[in-house]
Amino acid sequence: MTVSEFKSSLNQEKPPRGLSPALMALWWLGKNDWDKAHNIVMSADDTASAWIHAHLNRTEGDLENARYWYRQADREPATGDFAAEWEVIAATLLATPC
Repeated sequence: MTVSEFKSSLNQEKPPRGLSPALMALWWLGKNDWDKAHNIVMSADDTASAWIHAHLNRTEGDLENARYWYRQADREPATGDFAAEWEVIAATLLATPC
């Protein structure tokens, strides 16, 4: 799946089948359902989910907590546009085999 296809799927009511928990959380965030996305990453224990957890905390302004999750994801903290980071995360995770 491409980033464009992933973004287009946001027009659907449910996420595409076969998404990893991290991509599912990112999908729900793309639908502006922060709580659903957060609940998914809270129960996951992988670096991809930690990266999304960091992004979620950054979007709500909790930078200290976001820095913690960026460390857990082994990523440098993002400082740019939220939508641009969302796309980078999507592109990276979609290019990575589950």
